[in-house]
Amino acid sequence: MKNHIKSILSLTVICAVVTVLLAGTNMLTAPIIEKNQAAAANEALLVVMPDGTDFAAVDLTQYTLPSSVLEAYSEAGGGHVFKLTASGYGPNMIIMCGVDAAGTVTGAVCLSSNETLGHEKTYGESTKGATAETIDSVATISGATMTTENYRNAVKDALNSAIILGGGSVDIRTEEEILADNLAAALPAGDTFTEVFIHEALTDVSAVYTAANGAGSVYVTGEGEDALFVGVGADGVVVSDVDAAIKANIEAQAAVLAASTLTEIDLSQYADMPKQVDKAYKTSGGNYVIETHGSGFGINGDHYYNPSGEYIYVKVALTADGKVINCVTLAQSETDGIGSACADKEFYSQFNGKDETTYKDIDAISGATLTTNGYKSAVSKAFEAVKIMEGVA
Repeated sequence: MKNHIKSILSLTVICAVVTVLLAGTNMLTAPIIEKNQAAAANEALLVVMPDGTDFAAVDLTQYTLPSSVLEAYSEAGGGHVFKLTASGYGPNMIIMCGVDAAGTVTGAVCLSSNETLGHEKTYGESTKGATAETIDSVATISGATMTTENYRNAVKDALNSAIILGGGSVDIRTEEEILADNLAAALPAGDTFTEVFIHEALTDVSAVYTAANGAGSVYVTGEGEDALFVGVGADGVVVSDVDAAIKANIEAQAAVLAASTLTEIDLSQYADMPKQVDKAYKTSGGNYVIETHGSGFGINGDHYYNPSGEYIYVKVALTADGKVINCVTLAQSETDGIGSACADKEFYSQFNGKDETTYKDIDAISGATLTTNGYKSAVSKAFEAVKIMEGVA
């Protein structure tokens, strides 16, 4: 029994000694480990802010920043480094961007992405030196518009975030939020809005949105920062406070659209009508709406991937002399995150205002040549259909 008690006491003493030694070791090594980890983190931050010192994580819960901001770090000189997320033709593009105390980009790098052409690996260099006032003028790369534009937008978010962290104020709403706010302000009686497919040639109107509750529509004149949103009630009368000339024009255009009708055309009467033309309509204003399809990657595929067997379906409104009034993608089964960009307004709206000699002059979808070419082919059949029906083919 005495031996048993001795053994327990000995073991207890040993454990106590080991615990003391481990605690002592931890006290000695913890600062070193912490210092090494901080050095590694600083090294990553120094890539985009070479002159930065004493980086410290920012508590994002204290600020309202763009949703793209994942992490933020301040540094002794008054600058900040931001870790951001963006979507190009694929999701989860992670970007690190440095902004100095003067509000100038010191560097930007893409840490990871799912893009196909690799432009995001070097594009950050072109944003170096940009400010919140000049970032929009940094050119995107043709053929990789979505990748580079969204990269640029992430850098813009970093610049705006730096202003906010510095005590300033900036509008950080997304384009979708700004659009929704503008529509609601133009027609307060409306609830949710849907963009109308315009099939008549309207004067000084770039877009029309209709309210789901029947309260009326919103007509947009101009584009970008120069856009003016004008509310029109269900009775066709402008409800927004605009000058007399704009009011008269918008009411006139609203009347044109309200009176417009579509009559389906019997395509069987045209022996030479392309087989890609699915439907055709004549508007009361003398224009045409053509529904057509083209063979993109979904039909052609390649030796690595099986095609889906689906065409790209497109609707095009054209004047009788062959100028595109409007274009929209009806359906597509292209590769998700790559060719599927043909369903984005940013892509198909490029055809608006084009004719048979200029419709090919658009930015292609990065990494989706078959999709782009198939879409162009579908649009070309719309031009061909109009010429046949106008008797000029």
